[in-house]
Amino acid sequence: MHLEIITPDKKIFEGEVSLIQLPGSKGGFEILKNHAPIISTLEKGVLKIKEINGGEQHFEVDGGVIENKANKIIVLVESA
Repeated sequence: MHLEIITPDKKIFEGEVSLIQLPGSKGGFEILKNHAPIISTLEKGVLKIKEINGGEQHFEVDGGVIENKANKIIVLVESA
């Protein structure tokens, strides 16, 4: 899956991931390959990313929006 995480100032992550966990406004959720299309709002919390190469990253976010369609994920956050 291709993931982009963007703040108003800059793009803070772009790359291929196998999993992303998100702090949804109705509760936490995760997206894996071939997930159904989704648009959701995010609350303050931690984004957890597992990269294809096995690496793992965490980003503290203050809320935002996510869109997933055809294994392309775009996360717009206020700050990270």
